[in-house]
Amino acid sequence: MAAEKAVGLVVRTHDWSETSRIATIWTREFGKVRVLAKGGRRLKSSFEVALDLLTVCSIVLVRKTSGGLDLLTEARVDERFAGLKKDLRALYGGYYIAELLGEGTQEYDPHPALYDRSLDIMRKLAAGGEVNGLISGYELSWLDELGLRPVLDRCAVCETLVPDAERVIYSALAGGLVCDNCAATQRDRRSLSQPGLETLRELAAGELPKVTAEVRQLLGHVVSTALGRRPRLLSYLN
Repeated sequence: MAAEKAVGLVVRTHDWSETSRIATIWTREFGKVRVLAKGGRRLKSSFEVALDLLTVCSIVLVRKTSGGLDLLTEARVDERFAGLKKDLRALYGGYYIAELLGEGTQEYDPHPALYDRSLDIMRKLAAGGEVNGLISGYELSWLDELGLRPVLDRCAVCETLVPDAERVIYSALAGGLVCDNCAATQRDRRSLSQPGLETLRELAAGELPKVTAEVRQLLGHVVSTALGRRPRLLSYLN
């Protein structure tokens, strides 16, 4: 098959043999791809440092028709986020983004807007941006791209308006706020303060408010529900 070009973020790598590596690269053009880099472990590999985790690189690959690993033939570094190494929580934030991309999306399911958003947040983290707010906003973007945007203005079950109150009820399984009547049927229901709800609404609107522990814990629960397990890096961020 003909070779294809793409640009992507390296979200996972592991050794395959004494000389080769397997990499998962989240590309703008194709979404997630898994590639075999023959000779990728050699000291003087033609891939050099292009396959380091959290590196943005331009790649050339040959797609396999049988459903196996694609063959990586070229990889060149386009961007690295050196600033992440200056702040441990920012670095964990980068790893967390890589985990959500690598394990929360399907192969060859492109989401250009999510790719652009991922790199934008990585750059802001590397520049010293506020980790809680940036990661919380990213989680909502990730959920939105997966078709799981939280419902924050009405009951996610019966669609009746949920009036403002000191505390409201949220259900990740239902997909957002739930009214008092529907809350009884949701086993994962959680109480959320009105300020916490307003923070979620601001984040969903693209703003960067101060994010409290309550909101971080709720979003962690929502992301874990969507992923089907608790992300490994989440504990390092909360």
